[in-house]
Amino acid sequence: MPLSSLIPLSAPFAADDIVGLDRILAGSSAVQRAWLSGFLAGVDAGQAQAAAVPAGAARPAEPLLIVYASESGNSERLAGQLGKAAKKSGFKPRVVDFADLDLGELPKARHLVVIAATWGEGDPPARAATTYAALMGDGAPRLEGVDFGVLALGDMAYAEFCAVGRALDLRLEALGARRALDRVDLDLDFEAGAASWTEQALKALAPAPSPDAVAAAASNVVAVDFGRTGGDPSRTPVEAEVVDHVDLNSSRSDKETIHVALDFDGAAPLYEPGDSLELFPSNDPQLVAEVLSAAGLSGDEALRQALTAERDISTLSPVTIERFVAATGHPDARQLVDSGQARAWSEGRHLIDLLAAFPASLAAEQLRDITRPLPPRAYSIASSRKEVGDEAHLLISAVRYETHGRARSGVASTHVADRVKRGARLKVRLKPNRHFRLPADPATDILMVGPGTGVAPFRAFVQERRAVGAAGRSWLFFGDRRFTHDFLYQLEWQDALDDGSLSRIDVAFSRDQPEKIYVQDRLYEQRRDVVDWLEGGASFYVCGDGTAMARDVRASLVRAFAEVKALTPDAAEAAVAQLERDKRYLTDVY
Repeated sequence: MPLSSLIPLSAPFAADDIVGLDRILAGSSAVQRAWLSGFLAGVDAGQAQAAAVPAGAARPAEPLLIVYASESGNSERLAGQLGKAAKKSGFKPRVVDFADLDLGELPKARHLVVIAATWGEGDPPARAATTYAALMGDGAPRLEGVDFGVLALGDMAYAEFCAVGRALDLRLEALGARRALDRVDLDLDFEAGAASWTEQALKALAPAPSPDAVAAAASNVVAVDFGRTGGDPSRTPVEAEVVDHVDLNSSRSDKETIHVALDFDGAAPLYEPGDSLELFPSNDPQLVAEVLSAAGLSGDEALRQALTAERDISTLSPVTIERFVAATGHPDARQLVDSGQARAWSEGRHLIDLLAAFPASLAAEQLRDITRPLPPRAYSIASSRKEVGDEAHLLISAVRYETHGRARSGVASTHVADRVKRGARLKVRLKPNRHFRLPADPATDILMVGPGTGVAPFRAFVQERRAVGAAGRSWLFFGDRRFTHDFLYQLEWQDALDDGSLSRIDVAFSRDQPEKIYVQDRLYEQRRDVVDWLEGGASFYVCGDGTAMARDVRASLVRAFAEVKALTPDAAEAAVAQLERDKRYLTDVY
Protein backbone atom coordinates (compact mmCIF):
# COMPACT_ATOMS: atom_id res chain seq x y z
CA MET A 1 0.00 0.00 0.00
CA PRO A 2 1.52 3.37 -0.96
CA LEU A 3 2.18 5.75 1.91
CA SER A 4 0.00 8.42 0.37
CA SER A 5 -3.04 6.39 1.32
CA LEU A 6 -2.32 7.23 4.97
CA ILE A 7 -3.73 10.69 4.27
CA PRO A 8 -7.13 10.21 2.65
CA LEU A 9 -8.31 12.76 0.17
CA SER A 10 -11.19 13.49 2.55
CA ALA A 11 -8.72 14.82 5.22
CA PRO A 12 -9.32 18.48 6.20
CA PHE A 13 -6.26 19.70 4.30
CA ALA A 14 -5.82 21.37 0.95
CA ALA A 15 -4.70 19.09 -1.91
CA ASP A 16 -1.20 20.63 -1.90
CA ASP A 17 -0.91 20.09 1.88
CA ILE A 18 -1.85 16.39 1.47
CA VAL A 19 0.93 15.98 -1.10
CA GLY A 20 3.40 17.69 1.24
CA LEU A 21 2.47 15.53 4.19
CA ASP A 22 2.75 12.37 2.08
CA ARG A 23 6.21 13.48 0.95
CA ILE A 24 7.37 13.89 4.58
CA LEU A 25 5.87 10.61 5.74
CA ALA A 26 7.32 8.73 2.77
CA GLY A 27 10.83 9.04 4.22
CA SER A 28 9.91 8.52 7.88
CA SER A 29 10.56 5.42 9.96
CA ALA A 30 8.05 3.65 12.17
CA VAL A 31 9.72 5.16 15.28
CA GLN A 32 9.45 8.67 13.83
CA ARG A 33 5.77 8.19 12.97
CA ALA A 34 5.07 6.88 16.48
CA TRP A 35 6.82 9.90 18.08
CA LEU A 36 4.86 12.29 15.89
CA SER A 37 1.62 10.58 16.84
CA GLY A 38 2.37 10.93 20.56
CA PHE A 39 3.52 14.51 20.16
CA LEU A 40 0.29 15.56 18.44
CA ALA A 41 -1.77 13.78 21.08
CA GLY A 42 0.09 15.69 23.79
CA VAL A 43 -0.51 19.02 22.07
CA ASP A 44 -4.23 18.26 21.88
CA ALA A 45 -4.34 17.29 25.56
CA GLY A 46 -2.54 20.47 26.65
CA GLN A 47 -4.89 22.66 24.64
CA ALA A 48 -7.90 20.89 26.11
CA GLN A 49 -6.60 21.42 29.67
CA ALA A 50 -5.93 25.11 29.06
CA ALA A 51 -9.41 25.55 27.60
CA ALA A 52 -10.91 24.00 30.74
CA VAL A 53 -9.55 26.86 32.91
CA PRO A 54 -11.89 29.86 32.81
CA ALA A 55 -10.24 33.02 31.53
CA GLY A 56 -11.05 34.84 34.75
CA ALA A 57 -9.58 32.17 37.05
CA ALA A 58 -6.14 33.79 37.36
CA ARG A 59 -5.63 35.31 40.77
CA PRO A 60 -4.46 38.92 40.98
CA ALA A 61 -0.79 39.51 41.72
CA GLU A 62 0.03 39.02 45.40
CA PRO A 63 0.92 42.32 47.19
CA LEU A 64 4.42 42.53 48.69
CA LEU A 65 5.66 45.47 50.76
CA ILE A 66 9.45 45.91 50.63
CA VAL A 67 10.79 48.38 53.20
CA TYR A 68 14.43 49.44 53.34
CA ALA A 69 16.52 51.36 55.87
CA SER A 70 19.65 52.54 54.11
CA GLU A 71 22.65 54.69 55.06
CA SER A 72 25.10 54.08 52.22
CA GLY A 73 22.57 53.07 49.57
CA ASN A 74 23.14 49.31 49.61
CA SER A 75 19.82 48.42 51.24
CA GLU A 76 18.00 50.74 48.88
CA ARG A 77 19.67 49.16 45.85
CA LEU A 78 18.86 45.63 47.04
CA ALA A 79 15.25 46.61 47.71
CA GLY A 80 14.89 47.98 44.19
CA GLN A 81 16.36 44.86 42.62
CA LEU A 82 14.16 42.64 44.78
CA GLY A 83 11.13 44.64 43.68
CA LYS A 84 11.93 43.96 40.02
CA ALA A 85 12.38 40.23 40.66
CA ALA A 86 9.19 40.08 42.75
CA LYS A 87 7.17 41.63 39.96
CA LYS A 88 8.44 39.04 37.49
CA SER A 89 7.61 36.33 40.03
CA GLY A 90 3.93 37.25 40.17
CA PHE A 91 3.92 39.69 43.08
CA LYS A 92 2.70 43.26 43.11
CA PRO A 93 5.63 44.84 44.96
CA ARG A 94 5.83 48.27 46.55
CA VAL A 95 9.26 49.54 47.64
CA VAL A 96 9.24 52.10 50.47
CA ASP A 97 12.00 54.00 52.23
CA PHE A 98 11.75 53.52 56.00
CA ALA A 99 11.84 57.32 56.29
CA ASP A 100 8.64 57.56 54.24
CA LEU A 101 6.81 54.62 55.84
CA ASP A 102 3.44 55.15 57.48
CA LEU A 103 3.30 52.53 60.24
CA GLY A 104 -0.45 52.28 59.68
CA GLU A 105 0.31 50.52 56.38
CA LEU A 106 2.04 47.57 58.02
CA PRO A 107 -1.05 45.70 59.32
CA LYS A 108 -2.46 45.72 55.77
CA ALA A 109 0.73 44.42 54.17
CA ARG A 110 0.13 40.63 54.50
CA HIS A 111 3.59 40.02 53.00
CA LEU A 112 6.52 42.13 54.20
CA VAL A 113 10.26 42.16 53.50
CA VAL A 114 12.55 44.48 55.47
CA ILE A 115 16.12 45.16 54.30
CA ALA A 116 17.87 47.10 57.05
CA ALA A 117 21.39 48.42 57.45
CA THR A 118 23.05 49.14 60.78
CA TRP A 119 25.05 52.34 61.03
CA GLY A 120 27.92 52.94 63.45
CA GLU A 121 27.57 51.34 66.86
CA GLY A 122 24.16 49.75 66.45
CA ASP A 123 22.16 52.75 65.23
CA PRO A 124 19.54 52.86 62.49
CA PRO A 125 20.37 54.90 59.37
CA ALA A 126 19.81 58.60 60.02
CA ARG A 127 16.88 58.85 57.60
CA ALA A 128 15.14 55.90 59.26
CA ALA A 129 15.68 56.92 62.88
CA THR A 130 12.28 58.56 63.50
CA THR A 131 10.19 55.75 62.01
CA TYR A 132 12.43 53.13 63.65
CA ALA A 133 11.86 54.71 67.07
CA ALA A 134 8.10 54.79 66.46
CA LEU A 135 8.05 51.11 65.49
CA MET A 136 9.95 50.25 68.66
CA GLY A 137 7.61 52.38 70.76
CA ASP A 138 4.37 51.62 72.57
CA GLY A 139 2.21 53.07 69.81
CA ALA A 140 3.29 50.59 67.13
CA PRO A 141 0.37 48.70 65.51
CA ARG A 142 -0.31 44.99 65.97
CA LEU A 143 0.68 42.89 62.95
CA GLU A 144 -1.29 39.66 63.18
CA GLY A 145 -1.79 38.23 59.70
CA VAL A 146 1.45 39.66 58.33
CA ASP A 147 4.13 37.28 57.07
CA PHE A 148 7.61 38.78 57.08
CA GLY A 149 11.31 38.30 56.50
CA VAL A 150 14.26 40.51 57.47
CA LEU A 151 17.57 40.85 55.67
CA ALA A 152 20.19 42.60 57.81
CA LEU A 153 23.26 44.39 56.45
CA GLY A 154 26.20 45.49 58.56
CA ASP A 155 29.94 45.68 58.96
CA MET A 156 31.73 43.13 61.11
CA ALA A 157 34.29 45.78 62.02
CA TYR A 158 31.69 47.20 64.42
CA ALA A 159 30.71 45.59 67.70
CA GLU A 160 26.96 45.89 67.09
CA PHE A 161 27.04 43.99 63.79
CA CYS A 162 23.57 44.00 62.15
CA ALA A 163 21.97 45.17 65.41
CA VAL A 164 19.16 47.08 63.67
CA GLY A 165 18.15 44.10 61.52
CA ARG A 166 18.16 41.84 64.58
CA ALA A 167 16.03 44.30 66.54
CA LEU A 168 13.51 44.68 63.71
CA ASP A 169 13.22 40.92 63.29
CA LEU A 170 12.38 40.47 66.97
CA ARG A 171 10.07 43.48 67.05
CA LEU A 172 7.94 42.38 64.11
CA GLU A 173 7.49 39.00 65.75
CA ALA A 174 6.60 40.63 69.08
CA LEU A 175 3.92 42.68 67.30
CA GLY A 176 2.25 39.48 66.12
CA ALA A 177 3.68 39.03 62.62
CA ARG A 178 4.71 35.56 61.47
CA ARG A 179 8.34 35.00 60.48
CA ALA A 180 8.18 33.35 57.05
CA LEU A 181 11.93 32.67 56.94
CA ASP A 182 14.91 33.21 59.21
CA ARG A 183 16.83 36.46 59.20
CA VAL A 184 20.28 36.50 57.60
CA ASP A 185 23.05 38.87 58.75
CA LEU A 186 25.44 39.93 55.97
CA ASP A 187 28.79 41.70 55.99
CA LEU A 188 30.12 44.13 53.35
CA ASP A 189 30.47 41.33 50.78
CA PHE A 190 26.73 40.80 50.80
CA GLU A 191 25.82 40.22 47.14
CA ALA A 192 25.79 36.40 47.01
CA GLY A 193 24.12 36.06 50.40
CA ALA A 194 21.49 38.65 49.52
CA ALA A 195 20.64 36.88 46.26
CA SER A 196 20.22 33.53 48.02
CA TRP A 197 18.11 34.92 50.87
CA THR A 198 15.78 36.99 48.70
CA GLU A 199 15.06 34.09 46.36
CA GLN A 200 14.12 32.05 49.43
CA ALA A 201 11.97 34.97 50.62
CA LEU A 202 10.00 35.11 47.37
CA LYS A 203 9.31 31.39 47.68
CA ALA A 204 8.40 31.57 51.36
CA LEU A 205 6.06 34.53 50.90
CA ALA A 206 4.39 33.28 47.72
CA PRO A 207 0.75 32.20 48.10
CA ALA A 208 -0.06 28.52 48.27
CA PRO A 209 0.06 26.95 44.78
CA SER A 210 -3.27 26.79 42.97
CA PRO A 211 -4.29 23.84 40.79
CA ASP A 212 -4.98 26.09 37.84
CA ALA A 213 -2.03 26.76 35.59
CA VAL A 214 -2.42 30.53 35.49
CA ALA A 215 -2.13 31.02 39.24
CA ALA A 216 0.66 28.45 39.43
CA ALA A 217 2.65 30.42 36.90
CA ALA A 218 2.35 33.46 39.15
CA SER A 219 4.21 31.65 41.92
CA ASN A 220 7.32 30.96 39.83
CA VAL A 221 10.30 32.66 41.40
CA VAL A 222 12.68 34.62 39.19
CA ALA A 223 16.36 34.59 40.08
CA VAL A 224 17.53 37.84 41.65
CA ASP A 225 20.60 39.56 40.19
CA PHE A 226 22.42 41.17 43.11
CA GLY A 227 25.78 41.45 41.39
CA ARG A 228 27.92 44.44 42.26
CA THR A 229 26.72 46.33 39.21
CA GLY A 230 23.10 45.16 39.48
CA GLY A 231 22.80 45.56 35.72
CA ASP A 232 23.63 49.27 36.02
CA PRO A 233 26.64 50.29 33.87
CA SER A 234 27.32 53.25 36.18
CA ARG A 235 28.18 50.73 38.93
CA THR A 236 31.02 49.24 36.91
CA PRO A 237 34.46 50.18 38.33
CA VAL A 238 36.59 52.36 36.07
CA GLU A 239 40.19 53.54 36.16
CA ALA A 240 41.29 57.16 36.39
CA GLU A 241 44.63 58.94 36.39
CA VAL A 242 45.66 61.07 39.35
CA VAL A 243 46.36 64.50 37.82
CA ASP A 244 46.57 66.44 41.09
CA HIS A 245 47.64 65.30 44.57
CA VAL A 246 48.00 68.09 47.13
CA ASP A 247 48.15 68.08 50.93
CA LEU A 248 45.88 71.00 51.89
CA ASN A 249 47.21 71.20 55.44
CA SER A 250 50.36 73.16 56.16
CA SER A 251 53.63 71.41 56.90
CA ARG A 252 53.18 72.31 60.58
CA SER A 253 49.76 70.67 60.86
CA ASP A 254 49.28 67.36 62.65
CA LYS A 255 46.86 66.33 59.89
CA GLU A 256 47.16 65.32 56.24
CA THR A 257 44.16 66.09 54.05
CA ILE A 258 44.79 65.22 50.42
CA HIS A 259 43.00 66.88 47.51
CA VAL A 260 42.96 64.35 44.65
CA ALA A 261 41.91 65.21 41.10
CA LEU A 262 41.06 62.25 38.85
CA ASP A 263 40.99 62.37 35.06
CA PHE A 264 39.11 59.62 33.24
CA ASP A 265 39.84 57.84 29.97
CA GLY A 266 36.83 59.44 28.32
CA ALA A 267 33.82 60.99 29.99
CA ALA A 268 33.75 61.16 33.75
CA PRO A 269 31.08 59.08 35.52
CA LEU A 270 27.73 60.87 35.43
CA TYR A 271 27.91 62.07 39.00
CA GLU A 272 25.86 64.81 40.62
CA PRO A 273 26.82 67.01 43.58
CA GLY A 274 26.21 64.92 46.69
CA ASP A 275 27.36 61.63 45.14
CA SER A 276 30.45 59.69 46.19
CA LEU A 277 33.15 57.66 44.54
CA GLU A 278 34.11 54.29 45.96
CA LEU A 279 37.86 53.88 45.87
CA PHE A 280 39.40 50.40 45.59
CA PRO A 281 42.58 50.52 47.70
CA SER A 282 45.55 48.23 48.27
CA ASN A 283 46.87 47.19 51.66
CA ASP A 284 50.15 48.49 53.05
CA PRO A 285 52.91 46.18 51.69
CA GLN A 286 54.68 46.29 55.07
CA LEU A 287 51.56 45.09 56.88
CA VAL A 288 51.08 42.35 54.27
CA ALA A 289 54.66 41.19 54.91
CA GLU A 290 54.05 41.09 58.69
CA VAL A 291 50.86 39.04 58.26
CA LEU A 292 52.57 36.57 55.93
CA SER A 293 55.53 36.21 58.31
CA ALA A 294 53.27 35.63 61.34
CA ALA A 295 51.37 32.94 59.41
CA GLY A 296 54.58 31.25 58.19
CA LEU A 297 53.80 32.02 54.54
CA SER A 298 56.39 34.64 53.61
CA GLY A 299 57.46 32.78 50.47
CA ASP A 300 53.99 32.59 48.90
CA GLU A 301 54.00 35.35 46.25
CA ALA A 302 50.54 34.54 44.91
CA LEU A 303 49.14 34.92 48.41
CA ARG A 304 51.10 38.14 48.86
CA GLN A 305 49.38 39.62 45.81
CA ALA A 306 45.97 38.45 47.02
CA LEU A 307 46.47 39.94 50.49
CA THR A 308 47.66 43.19 48.97
CA ALA A 309 44.80 43.79 46.57
CA GLU A 310 41.89 41.50 47.46
CA ARG A 311 41.63 40.56 51.15
CA ASP A 312 40.85 42.67 54.23
CA ILE A 313 43.77 42.17 56.61
CA SER A 314 42.83 44.99 58.99
CA THR A 315 39.36 44.12 60.26
CA LEU A 316 39.28 41.79 63.24
CA SER A 317 35.90 40.58 64.44
CA PRO A 318 34.66 37.67 66.57
CA VAL A 319 33.83 35.87 63.32
CA THR A 320 37.45 36.20 62.19
CA ILE A 321 38.61 34.72 65.49
CA GLU A 322 36.12 31.85 65.21
CA ARG A 323 37.39 31.06 61.71
CA PHE A 324 40.95 31.16 62.99
CA VAL A 325 40.07 28.69 65.76
CA ALA A 326 38.35 26.39 63.28
CA ALA A 327 41.40 26.46 61.01
CA THR A 328 44.12 26.06 63.65
CA GLY A 329 42.46 24.57 66.75
CA HIS A 330 44.62 26.92 68.84
CA PRO A 331 43.57 26.19 72.46
CA ASP A 332 44.10 29.70 73.84
CA ALA A 333 42.18 31.29 70.98
CA ARG A 334 39.43 28.73 71.49
CA GLN A 335 39.26 29.68 75.16
CA LEU A 336 38.87 33.32 74.13
CA VAL A 337 35.86 32.38 72.00
CA ASP A 338 34.33 29.99 74.51
CA SER A 339 34.60 32.53 77.32
CA GLY A 340 32.66 35.12 75.33
CA GLN A 341 35.59 37.55 75.41
CA ALA A 342 36.37 37.54 71.69
CA ARG A 343 34.46 40.72 70.92
CA ALA A 344 36.00 42.73 73.74
CA TRP A 345 39.51 41.45 72.93
CA SER A 346 39.18 42.30 69.23
CA GLU A 347 38.33 45.97 69.81
CA GLY A 348 41.18 48.17 68.60
CA ARG A 349 43.08 45.17 67.23
CA HIS A 350 43.71 43.89 63.70
CA LEU A 351 44.43 40.52 62.14
CA ILE A 352 48.17 40.87 62.81
CA ASP A 353 47.43 41.05 66.57
CA LEU A 354 45.55 37.75 66.41
CA LEU A 355 48.37 36.01 64.54
CA ALA A 356 50.98 37.43 66.92
CA ALA A 357 49.06 36.60 70.10
CA PHE A 358 48.19 33.04 69.06
CA PRO A 359 51.06 31.77 66.88
CA ALA A 360 50.03 29.03 64.46
CA SER A 361 51.01 27.87 61.01
CA LEU A 362 48.31 28.38 58.40
CA ALA A 363 47.91 27.10 54.87
CA ALA A 364 47.48 29.78 52.23
CA GLU A 365 43.84 28.84 51.68
CA GLN A 366 43.15 28.98 55.41
CA LEU A 367 44.55 32.51 55.65
CA ARG A 368 42.36 33.56 52.73
CA ASP A 369 39.31 31.98 54.33
CA ILE A 370 39.61 33.74 57.67
CA THR A 371 39.64 37.16 55.97
CA ARG A 372 36.87 38.85 54.05
CA PRO A 373 37.11 40.59 50.65
CA LEU A 374 38.75 44.01 50.77
CA PRO A 375 35.86 46.47 50.42
CA PRO A 376 36.08 49.82 48.63
CA ARG A 377 35.91 53.03 50.64
CA ALA A 378 33.46 55.78 49.70
CA TYR A 379 34.47 59.45 49.55
CA SER A 380 32.20 62.41 48.81
CA ILE A 381 32.91 63.98 45.45
CA ALA A 382 34.27 67.50 45.96
CA SER A 383 33.58 68.89 42.49
CA SER A 384 30.87 69.70 39.96
CA ARG A 385 31.18 68.38 36.41
CA LYS A 386 29.81 71.70 35.23
CA GLU A 387 33.00 73.35 36.50
CA VAL A 388 35.74 70.70 36.22
CA GLY A 389 34.55 68.79 33.13
CA ASP A 390 35.70 65.18 32.85
CA GLU A 391 37.36 65.14 36.24
CA ALA A 392 36.25 64.23 39.74
CA HIS A 393 37.85 65.60 42.91
CA LEU A 394 38.10 63.87 46.27
CA LEU A 395 39.13 65.09 49.72
CA ILE A 396 40.78 62.37 51.79
CA SER A 397 42.15 62.68 55.32
CA ALA A 398 44.96 60.25 56.20
CA VAL A 399 43.92 58.17 59.21
CA ARG A 400 46.77 57.32 61.58
CA TYR A 401 46.53 56.28 65.24
CA GLU A 402 47.93 53.85 67.81
CA THR A 403 46.24 51.13 69.86
CA HIS A 404 47.60 48.29 71.97
CA GLY A 405 51.14 49.49 71.36
CA ARG A 406 50.96 49.23 67.58
CA ALA A 407 50.72 51.98 64.94
CA ARG A 408 47.58 51.72 62.80
CA SER A 409 46.49 53.39 59.60
CA GLY A 410 43.42 53.68 57.43
CA VAL A 411 43.60 51.32 54.47
CA ALA A 412 42.36 53.62 51.70
CA SER A 413 43.38 56.97 53.18
CA THR A 414 47.05 56.09 53.65
CA HIS A 415 47.09 54.23 50.34
CA VAL A 416 46.26 57.59 48.75
CA ALA A 417 48.42 59.70 51.08
CA ASP A 418 51.55 57.54 51.06
CA ARG A 419 51.61 55.39 47.93
CA VAL A 420 49.71 57.36 45.28
CA LYS A 421 51.34 60.22 43.36
CA ARG A 422 50.53 62.19 40.25
CA GLY A 423 50.36 59.92 37.25
CA ALA A 424 49.20 56.93 39.28
CA ARG A 425 45.96 55.19 38.41
CA LEU A 426 43.10 54.43 40.78
CA LYS A 427 40.10 52.16 40.35
CA VAL A 428 36.86 53.84 41.41
CA ARG A 429 33.11 53.33 41.14
CA LEU A 430 30.28 55.82 41.28
CA LYS A 431 28.05 55.67 44.34
CA PRO A 432 24.98 57.87 43.80
CA ASN A 433 23.23 59.49 46.74
CA ARG A 434 19.83 60.76 45.65
CA HIS A 435 19.03 61.68 49.27
CA PHE A 436 21.70 64.38 49.42
CA ARG A 437 20.90 66.61 46.48
CA LEU A 438 20.73 70.36 45.94
CA PRO A 439 17.19 71.80 45.87
CA ALA A 440 15.51 71.47 42.49
CA ASP A 441 14.91 75.22 42.50
CA PRO A 442 18.27 77.06 42.39
CA ALA A 443 16.57 80.07 43.98
CA THR A 444 16.28 78.13 47.26
CA ASP A 445 18.65 79.17 50.05
CA ILE A 446 20.96 76.51 51.50
CA LEU A 447 22.85 76.14 54.77
CA MET A 448 25.80 73.72 54.79
CA VAL A 449 27.56 72.33 57.87
CA GLY A 450 30.76 70.50 56.96
CA PRO A 451 33.77 70.38 59.29
CA GLY A 452 36.99 68.74 58.06
CA THR A 453 36.51 66.52 55.03
CA GLY A 454 32.76 66.94 55.51
CA VAL A 455 33.16 70.11 53.46
CA ALA A 456 33.84 68.06 50.29
CA PRO A 457 30.26 67.88 48.91
CA PHE A 458 29.73 71.55 49.70
CA ARG A 459 32.63 72.50 47.44
CA ALA A 460 30.66 70.62 44.76
CA PHE A 461 27.46 72.44 45.76
CA VAL A 462 29.08 75.86 45.47
CA GLN A 463 30.69 75.03 42.12
CA GLU A 464 27.38 73.74 40.77
CA ARG A 465 25.42 76.80 41.90
CA ARG A 466 28.05 79.09 40.47
CA ALA A 467 27.85 77.28 37.12
CA VAL A 468 24.05 77.53 36.89
CA GLY A 469 23.87 81.08 38.24
CA ALA A 470 21.74 80.10 41.23
CA ALA A 471 19.82 83.00 42.73
CA GLY A 472 19.50 81.41 46.17
CA ARG A 473 21.80 82.35 49.04
CA SER A 474 24.32 79.88 50.48
CA TRP A 475 25.84 79.76 53.95
CA LEU A 476 28.72 77.49 54.96
CA PHE A 477 29.72 76.46 58.49
CA PHE A 478 33.24 75.03 58.36
CA GLY A 479 35.45 73.81 61.18
CA ASP A 480 38.81 72.19 61.80
CA ARG A 481 41.65 72.41 64.29
CA ARG A 482 43.68 75.52 63.45
CA PHE A 483 43.01 78.47 61.17
CA THR A 484 46.63 78.81 60.03
CA HIS A 485 47.24 75.15 59.23
CA ASP A 486 43.88 73.50 58.57
CA PHE A 487 41.61 75.90 56.67
CA LEU A 488 40.79 73.60 53.74
CA TYR A 489 40.15 75.38 50.40
CA GLN A 490 40.50 78.75 52.14
CA LEU A 491 41.32 80.73 48.98
CA GLU A 492 38.48 79.08 47.07
CA TRP A 493 35.96 80.10 49.72
CA GLN A 494 37.25 83.65 49.55
CA ASP A 495 36.82 83.67 45.77
CA ALA A 496 33.31 82.27 46.16
CA LEU A 497 32.41 85.04 48.59
CA ASP A 498 33.76 87.57 46.13
CA ASP A 499 31.79 86.24 43.14
CA GLY A 500 28.62 85.67 45.16
CA SER A 501 28.39 81.88 44.77
CA LEU A 502 28.86 81.72 48.55
CA SER A 503 26.89 84.29 50.53
CA ARG A 504 28.31 83.72 53.98
CA ILE A 505 30.81 81.57 55.89
CA ASP A 506 31.22 80.97 59.64
CA VAL A 507 34.26 79.06 60.85
CA ALA A 508 35.20 77.22 64.03
CA PHE A 509 38.81 76.26 64.73
CA SER A 510 38.77 74.20 67.87
CA ARG A 511 42.45 74.47 68.91
CA ASP A 512 42.95 78.20 68.36
CA GLN A 513 41.72 79.14 71.86
CA PRO A 514 41.74 77.49 75.30
CA GLU A 515 38.07 76.55 75.04
CA LYS A 516 37.26 74.34 72.07
CA ILE A 517 34.76 75.78 69.62
CA TYR A 518 32.98 73.61 67.08
CA VAL A 519 30.59 74.17 64.17
CA GLN A 520 27.58 73.45 66.37
CA ASP A 521 28.67 76.32 68.62
CA ARG A 522 28.86 78.72 65.68
CA LEU A 523 25.46 77.50 64.52
CA TYR A 524 23.92 78.30 67.88
CA GLU A 525 25.64 81.69 68.01
CA GLN A 526 23.93 82.59 64.71
CA ARG A 527 20.63 80.97 65.71
CA ARG A 528 18.38 83.91 64.86
CA ASP A 529 19.63 84.13 61.29
CA VAL A 530 19.68 80.33 60.95
CA VAL A 531 16.03 80.01 62.02
CA ASP A 532 15.10 82.93 59.80
CA TRP A 533 16.66 81.27 56.76
CA LEU A 534 14.91 77.98 57.51
CA GLU A 535 11.54 79.62 58.05
CA GLY A 536 12.08 81.30 54.70
CA GLY A 537 12.33 77.89 52.99
CA ALA A 538 16.07 77.16 53.11
CA SER A 539 17.42 73.60 53.03
CA PHE A 540 19.87 72.45 55.71
CA TYR A 541 22.74 70.03 54.98
CA VAL A 542 25.15 68.24 57.32
CA CYS A 543 28.14 66.17 56.21
CA GLY A 544 30.91 64.56 58.26
CA ASP A 545 31.32 62.59 61.45
CA GLY A 546 28.07 61.01 62.54
CA THR A 547 29.26 59.72 65.90
CA ALA A 548 29.25 63.10 67.63
CA MET A 549 29.26 66.09 65.27
CA ALA A 550 26.04 65.36 63.39
CA ARG A 551 24.13 64.69 66.61
CA ASP A 552 25.51 67.83 68.24
CA VAL A 553 24.58 69.93 65.21
CA ARG A 554 21.02 68.65 65.31
CA ALA A 555 20.79 69.26 69.04
CA SER A 556 22.05 72.83 68.52
CA LEU A 557 19.40 73.42 65.88
CA VAL A 558 16.68 72.17 68.22
CA ARG A 559 17.98 74.55 70.91
CA ALA A 560 18.02 77.37 68.35
CA PHE A 561 14.35 76.83 67.49
CA ALA A 562 13.42 76.58 71.16
CA GLU A 563 15.01 79.92 72.01
CA VAL A 564 14.28 81.94 68.88
CA LYS A 565 10.63 80.81 68.62
CA ALA A 566 10.04 80.46 72.39
CA LEU A 567 9.11 76.79 71.97
CA THR A 568 9.08 73.97 74.47
CA PRO A 569 11.80 71.34 73.94
CA ASP A 570 9.21 68.94 72.49
CA ALA A 571 7.87 71.58 70.09
CA ALA A 572 11.39 72.53 68.99
CA GLU A 573 12.17 68.87 68.35
CA ALA A 574 8.98 68.61 66.31
CA ALA A 575 10.03 71.62 64.22
CA VAL A 576 13.34 70.00 63.28
CA ALA A 577 11.64 66.65 62.69
CA GLN A 578 9.28 68.42 60.28
CA LEU A 579 12.29 69.73 58.34
CA GLU A 580 13.48 66.13 58.06
CA ARG A 581 10.09 64.91 56.86
CA ASP A 582 9.99 67.74 54.32
CA LYS A 583 13.45 66.63 53.11
CA ARG A 584 14.89 70.02 53.98
CA TYR A 585 17.24 68.62 56.66
CA LEU A 586 19.60 66.26 54.85
CA THR A 587 22.62 64.40 56.18
CA ASP A 588 25.54 62.47 54.73
CA VAL A 589 27.44 61.14 57.72
CA TYR A 590 30.05 58.47 58.35
